[in-house]
Amino acid sequence: MSAGRGLTIERMVELGRVSRSGFYRSQTAPEAGADRDMGLRDAIQWIALEWPSYGRPRITRELRRRGWTANPKRVYRLLRQDNRLCVRKRKFVLTTGSNHGLHVYPNLVADMVLKQFQCRRT
Repeated sequence: MSAGRGLTIERMVELGRVSRSGFYRSQTAPEAGADRDMGLRDAIQWIALEWPSYGRPRITRELRRRGWTANPKRVYRLLRQDNRLCVRKRKFVLTTGSNHGLHVYPNLVADMVLKQFQCRRT
């Protein structure tokens, strides 16, 4: 690759005081990645609105049913970026049934004083 006046890439990089990798990086369009994900984002958002309880695995399966080819990691990244991760509310589980007529014994360990124990070596 050379310019119209016979400049090589090495000479253009030297004159522009740019690294060679920076020169090649500027040749690609940075917006290409964002446009590529827009259709997938739209499909994910429609599925998330239709099925609010769906998480990443179910959304990935539904995308595949609808004809999209999407890696589960990519779906997770897009869900996280769009703040669409399904956070399930956990039901409060009652672990003790203290509403009973039985006698409740006091906690004896609360009054216990610990002493240092030394063992003898023989």
